[in-house]
Parts: sequence; structure tokens; C-alpha cells
Amino acid sequence: MNWAFLQGLLSGVNKYSTAVSRIWLSVVFIFRVLVFVVAAEDVWDDEQKDFVCNTKQPGCPNVCYDEFFPVSHVRLWALQLILVTCPSLLVVMHVAYREDRERKHRLKHGPNARSLYDNPTKKRGGLWWTYLLSLIFKAAVDSTFLYIFHRLYRDYDMPRVVACSAAPCPHTVDCYISRPTEKKVFTYFMVTTAAICILLNLCEVFYLVGKRCMELLGPRRRRSRRRQGCLPDTCPPYVLSQGGHPEDGNSVLMKAGSAPMDAGGYP
Repeated sequence: MNWAFLQGLLSGVNKYSTAVSRIWLSVVFIFRVLVFVVAAEDVWDDEQKDFVCNTKQPGCPNVCYDEFFPVSHVRLWALQLILVTCPSLLVVMHVAYREDRERKHRLKHGPNARSLYDNPTKKRGGLWWTYLLSLIFKAAVDSTFLYIFHRLYRDYDMPRVVACSAAPCPHTVDCYISRPTEKKVFTYFMVTTAAICILLNLCEVFYLVGKRCMELLGPRRRRSRRRQGCLPDTCPPYVLSQGGHPEDGNSVLMKAGSAPMDAGGYP
């Protein structure tokens, strides 16, 4: 595996991510990808070779192994990690598309032309939707694979002995899984890290949506307050001074409840 490429990819994605997304990336690449590459493949490399059944019937161990392991844990995890990391690359590609479009616009209209984007890396417009949909897609992928593991492997369990009666087995036979406790520990670890990643993605979705709503509602509230000015129940009405009439030029307007003021001086 090319670790320099992995490091560059992580740095490129981090550049356009929020703080929560950086935590998600750290969990994925340290606690999922590295554990998968370094340890998980070695734990499951003997899963079929050391899957032993108490019968000499040809083909019975293979059929029983396929019944209990319809899809290998390692291959499912590899597919899960590929699908879960692809949306982050889409965000990087979208930013690169914006920057390339801005560059072509400058070449066509000159360096002093008005920019298409205030900041090509800022999550606004289409980039905001790309980022939000990538989070939803990542959470959906992890949730789907957790459900698949739950259905295929009976609550993520790894028993020591499984009973098999599929043909061509002559009768119900017992088959033994190699290193079941070690495999169970790694299965629980991968399931737990996937659940943490789902939680982080959902937290970031709520953060982005909430922040966007506050940005949209804040200016509207300020404009509404400026239009309304003082409400009738908060601003005291103006009345004529005692003894004055609207036709009298010496009458003076004053706020109700305030001291009377004549036309020529202070109260």
C-alpha cells in the first residue's frame, strides 16, 4: 500500500473539511483502514483452510463453510471502506472543478474580471449540497453494511462450533472455526468504529443544516426589526400640549407622560 498517497489524500480531504469531519477521517484511516490492512487480513487468512468438519464426506466442509461464511468479512470490509471514502473525494473534485472554472474565466475575461466565486473552497451553493449529500451517503453506507453483517453473522457473533446439515453432508455435522475469539474481537472493533463514524456524520449533518438555517434566518430577523421600527405598544404616542389645538401654531407635540414643553424653551 502506498502510504505517501494515503497521506496526501488525507491532507487534501482535510483541507476542505470541518472539525467534525477531520475527526471522522482520523477514525476511518487510523482505526479502520490501518487496522484492516495491518491486522484483519492476517486474522482471516486461514478462515477456509482451518474450517474443519467432523466428517470425511468430500465437499461437505466447503458447503458448510459457504453456508456460514457466504461473504468473507475481509471482502465486505474492503468494499465498505471503498464506498465510505469515495464521497470525500467527490468534495475534493468539486473544489478542483470550481478552481479550474475560475482559472478559465480569468483567461477568457482577463485577470481583472469579476470572480465567479468569492471563495472556491467555501461551502456555498452546489459545493454545500455536495458536502451534505456526501455525509448522508457515508452514514447510509455504514448503516447498510452494519445491517448486512447483522443479518449474515447473527448479531456479529463468531461461535466456536456450527452445526451443518446441507447436502452432500450425510447427516448434521459439527464444524469448527479457527480462532473464533480473536475474530469476534476484531468484528466488534470494526462494528464499533463504524457506529462511531455514523454518529460523527449525523452530528456534522445537523451542524451544517443548523448553521445554514441560522445564516438565513438571522438577516431576515434583522430586516424585519428595521422595517417594524417601534411597535405601538412600546413607543408612547405623541399628544398635543395642554390647551393647544392643531390650528394653533404655538402648540407643541410631546410624548404622553413627559413634562410639558412650551414653544420657546426646555421643560
